[in-house]
Amino acid sequence: MYTFSATEMIVNFVNEVNFAPAEPRAEGVFRWGAGGAILGPMLATLDKRGRVSVPKLAAFVAVFCIGGLIGALIVGSGLSPHRRVAALVRSLQSAPESRSQPPGRWRPARGELADADLTDEQQRELESLVALGYLDGSTRAGAEAGVVVHESPRAYEGLNLMTSGHGPEALLIDMDGRVLHSWCRSFDDIWPGRQLPPSTKTHRFWRRAHVCPNGDLLAIFEGLGLVRLDRDSEIVWAYDGLCHHDLQVEDNGSVFVLEREPRIVPSIHPERPILEDLVTELGPDGEVLRRVSILEAFSRSGYSPLLDQLSLDDPRFMGDVFHTNTLELLDGSLAELCQAFARGNALVSVLRLDTVAVLNLDEPVVEWALTGLWEEQHQPTFLPDGRLMVFDNRPTAGSSRVVEMDPLTQELLWSYEGAVDEPFFTSTCGSGQRLPNGNTLVTESDNGRAFEVTRGGQIVWEFVSPYRAGENGELVATLFEVVRLPPDFPTEWAVAPE
Repeated sequence: MYTFSATEMIVNFVNEVNFAPAEPRAEGVFRWGAGGAILGPMLATLDKRGRVSVPKLAAFVAVFCIGGLIGALIVGSGLSPHRRVAALVRSLQSAPESRSQPPGRWRPARGELADADLTDEQQRELESLVALGYLDGSTRAGAEAGVVVHESPRAYEGLNLMTSGHGPEALLIDMDGRVLHSWCRSFDDIWPGRQLPPSTKTHRFWRRAHVCPNGDLLAIFEGLGLVRLDRDSEIVWAYDGLCHHDLQVEDNGSVFVLEREPRIVPSIHPERPILEDLVTELGPDGEVLRRVSILEAFSRSGYSPLLDQLSLDDPRFMGDVFHTNTLELLDGSLAELCQAFARGNALVSVLRLDTVAVLNLDEPVVEWALTGLWEEQHQPTFLPDGRLMVFDNRPTAGSSRVVEMDPLTQELLWSYEGAVDEPFFTSTCGSGQRLPNGNTLVTESDNGRAFEVTRGGQIVWEFVSPYRAGENGELVATLFEVVRLPPDFPTEWAVAPE
């Protein structure tokens, strides 16, 4: 008889739904109904040890329809719509016969993941949190692919570095979509024999990449690690910390990267674990120089009341209480505008708090923060003139926008929100890059699309990913990011694939 942890069931279910794109309202009602039908009865069948066995699911099935009606009534509550019931079924089918010990050889994460003082249930929940991540694709593929718009005189000419959900690969393409160079290295090649939680998907692709002038590339396996490859995709070094979302390489070769550590933080919950986000500095050879807790930086600052909204009872959080998704080191050029913008401080985006903040990494403490102007935002960046640009994922239902504003007065100075004939929306991920000619390069991740838009709102370059995901290739691969490199970026090392 299958016996498994209710926490594992819930986390596996959330791993399917947490980053899924929003659906039309009618289907969203159905999915919320399904979510209510699943989570309500499932939680009600827990025993004192917080475990569920298959026979008890009979009652769960009996109240399925009633739970669905209740779930449908809360569609207006503001939470993200859930995926289909099959997500839970898959997690049940994949459950091993005994979960008293994790199957195979599991790699303990850093920090307190292997703490002997934790209960078995806490240990399993910590391991499950490590498996949280993105889908390789979520939107049905269309007919278009490649560069579909290129107005050469108006677009900023350069090279494009892209990563997507199709595989552990980064591509350097020109403005017409021709591949000039590629890097590729699988997770198993980098960390042979390393075992992962069964629901992990993020070992199959790179979330973000950075190319160096000599052709080296740094790539993030979301929530799993960071690797540096040379131009021929040979491994230079690898760091197996739980790196995620973003990194920045300094002129001296140091690498700053977002990392997370699964552990129990009593101030948030006395028993349930969370993913604590960190800013980690690595040396040029990948050695750890320092690790700074973003949670501690908030707790020690005047912005600590923002933490009051964190609740592990809220399905939006599920242990990933911050979901920090952007890291930008400041160069000090804007320090005259605000002392918080001093050199060495870091701009971060905390999705769960709908907040962008500047951290003093030496203290550590949050010295400046802004919230309430966007929802589940990505990629805030300071522009050379001191303005702040932010990718706002969900300003209204079913639409996204890129906004530019004065960070001190919050005056809105520019925005792009798409149009009826050019819809623009990504529920997850997304990125914006201001180009030297004043245009903005936007990555619309869920739809596998990137486009360059003028300040007047005209699209002068557009790329649709030709790569597919899903069991039958029916989905467009998530386009995590397209970055425009200047036309004079050195590429003597580039070799186009045959």
